[in-house]
This record gives sequence, C-alpha cells and structure tokens, in this order.
Amino acid sequence: MIKSMTGYGRARQVLHGRDITVEVRSVNNRYLDCSVKMPRAYLFAEDALKKRVQKAVSRGKTDVFLTVDASAADVVQVTVDEDLARGHLRALARLTDLAREELGIGGGALDPFQMARAVSRAPDVLGVTKAEEDLDQVSGDLCAVLDEALEAHRSMRETEGRGLARDIGERLETIERLTGEVEARSPETVAEYREKLLRRMREALQGAAVEEQRVLTEAAVYADKVAVDEETVRLRSHVSQLRSMLTAEGPQGRKMDFLIQEINREANTIGSKCADVPIARTVVELKAEVEKIREQVQNVE
Repeated sequence: MIKSMTGYGRARQVLHGRDITVEVRSVNNRYLDCSVKMPRAYLFAEDALKKRVQKAVSRGKTDVFLTVDASAADVVQVTVDEDLARGHLRALARLTDLAREELGIGGGALDPFQMARAVSRAPDVLGVTKAEEDLDQVSGDLCAVLDEALEAHRSMRETEGRGLARDIGERLETIERLTGEVEARSPETVAEYREKLLRRMREALQGAAVEEQRVLTEAAVYADKVAVDEETVRLRSHVSQLRSMLTAEGPQGRKMDFLIQEINREANTIGSKCADVPIARTVVELKAEVEKIREQVQNVE
C-alpha cells in the first residue's frame, strides 16, 4: 500500500534517568531531506539518528526534534585529594602543638571529626566531578525513542496513503470510462467523414456517378490518420500499472509520476489526432483527471 510523504509522530520515554521526547514531521519533497534538531550535548548521536530515519523514510522533507531532560541522570562523584588532606592534617596538628607550647594550653587528643571538618573547608581538598557518560548507551536510548516516534509517523503516513489510493483509484476508473467513450466514438467519426465526403462529391458532380472506390480510399486514409487504437491500448495499460502500484509494497511515487506523464502524453496524442468535437471534449475531461492524479501523486512516497 502506498504511503503519503506527509506525516507526524511523537514519542516520549524516560531511560536511564533521561526524559527523552522525539517528534518527527515530514512533508512532500522530491528526495529525502532529513534534518535533526537536538541539544548540542547530544550531537554525537546525530549520525545514528539520521540512519534510523533513512531506513524508515525513502523521500520527503523530514524534520526530527529531540529534547532531553537529563537532570536525573546527572550523577556526580565527590573525590578527596588525600595527599593534600594529609598535609592539612599535619599542619593542623602542628598548629595545635605550637599553641600548647607557646601558650601553655593543655588538653587531650584532637577530635578526628573536628579535624576532618576543618580540613574539608580547605581549598581543593574535596572535588566534585560529573560521572562519565556511556555514549553508546545514550545513543541507543535516543534511537529507541526515535524508533517509536517513527512508528507513529509511519502509521499516519499509511492512513494518509489509503486516502490517496482511494482517490486515485476512483479517478483511474473515470479515465477508463472516458477512454471507452473515445474508443466507441472513434469509428463513428470515420463513418461520418465518409458520409460527408460522399455528399460533397455528389453535390460537386451534380448528379453524375460518384466513384465509390475513391470515397472508400479517402475514408481509409482518414481512418488511418485519426486512428487512436494504439494510444488507447497504451493508456489502458498505464492505468492498469498505476492501479497495481496502489497496493504494491515499497515506495511507488516516482514510478507513478512517470506513468502519469505517459498517460498525459497519450491523451495529448488522441486530442491532436481527432478533430471531432465530442472526442475533444472527452479528452479535456480525461486530461483534467490526469492533472488531479498528478497533484495527488506528488505526495506519494
């Protein structure tokens, strides 16, 4: 079944402490034009995301919008510069000894907790760093949410595609009906031409005998000139192929666009061959239907 190039999909998941939201929007375009808008901190995953889109979408202007709330994933590590801390502790203990010696202050051993708290206030003794991220895991999480959004996007495009297929199918039936009218009318134009030619020759000869063979020869030449059998056969063949494409798997838009051009070419040929007014009117209707199908096909993937 054909798919539309117009679609929208959205997904949201919380994975490994990250609240990830992905939106996918697409409109018709001759080729695949994919752009990903995401926070700079996650640009390392851009290529992986684009590859996922390329597997799911063959053509169309496709925009991916990605937002990440990673506040819950911001795990920090507190480290101790042990060498620096030992130096501060020794200095603190030495200051305490000096105070006792110089001021004559007595007392027991220093409280280790108080000493640790005092040293912790010293610059660079304690350090806070953010835990290193697993880039492969983060990229996988982003792609997982994108896959879900692409699935919703695909579902909407299939729904739109069913509508396109229904409309195009109805117009193909109209084209076949109009083609039948041309096929039915074409022999009548030859008969009318033969009668008109015979009548004019009788009027010109004013009652003299008319050469029937000459009339038949002229009519045969005219019939060959205005014959549209080949065009209508090809036209019906193109219509049949188009109808098959409506239910075929995979992208069909470019092939359908080519066949529409061929159908329009056959219609133009029929119109140029036939000077008959009823056929000309039918051809105008036929070309109008072809143009409407062309507009719909522009949105088929």
